[in-house]
Amino acid sequence: MSQAHTKSARSPKTVDARTPLDTGTRWSLHLTGLVAFLALWWAVAASGLMPKAFMPSPLDVALQFIKLTQDPFAGYTLQTHLLSSIGRYLMGFGLAVAIGLPLGLLMGWFRTLDAIVTPLFEGLRYVAPIAWVPFAALWFGTGIGGPTLIIFAGAFPPCVVNAYRGAKQVEPYLIEAARMLGLSSARMITQVLLPAAVPSIIAGVRVSAGLGWQSLVGAELIVASSGVGYLMVKGQSSISTAIVMSGMIAIGVVGLLIDIGIRQIEAAVNRKRGKEA
Repeated sequence: MSQAHTKSARSPKTVDARTPLDTGTRWSLHLTGLVAFLALWWAVAASGLMPKAFMPSPLDVALQFIKLTQDPFAGYTLQTHLLSSIGRYLMGFGLAVAIGLPLGLLMGWFRTLDAIVTPLFEGLRYVAPIAWVPFAALWFGTGIGGPTLIIFAGAFPPCVVNAYRGAKQVEPYLIEAARMLGLSSARMITQVLLPAAVPSIIAGVRVSAGLGWQSLVGAELIVASSGVGYLMVKGQSSISTAIVMSGMIAIGVVGLLIDIGIRQIEAAVNRKRGKEA
């Protein structure tokens, strides 16, 4: 068999599964998945296998969602509940970023601080955010402090871990060059460790944002008197699956928008780093 024929036989015209999809194909697949999900949901609701009160159709949920934006439920409209949730989220997530990122960088540079903080941090970071709910309820009641504490507990660990990892992965020659220039520890952290750790930091912030948002909803199910989680609890008490599903849709949409925003920041940072390189 000739060499040319052998190469032809070994090179079938196949598409690598890892090949990136073009924008049109990707959006077509997104739409196909959504339509298939809605069709299955509609079929189950229309089959009568479950009572309508427990399995409303997509149309019923859509109408209920619109109604919630116009008529108050559990004291407020859906928009007001969302604003209340977002306010709590920004406080808890903001505190997690403001404390977690500097702490992770400092732990990555100062070995003594690393040795002091790591045992306590490693023990606490495996405690699920929802486990802080009893403390939050006892300490803060249904005020803003309780949900903020729970969001902080969920969002804090990824900030610390990724900032620490980014600081530890800085190229040694950069540190040696900075030492030769006589940079102080403060300037070493701000001018060497921080810029080099940016990709890892942003990845941690993205994970932190998602965990913080999920923790918020769990907190509002128990220690809040407003918010989307509170709305869902009241919907469950009223035996209204459509209200509960409307709250879930609102949570999912806001969470998606948060992730898209952080991904845009990540892409912009990567583009800037690519140009600088």
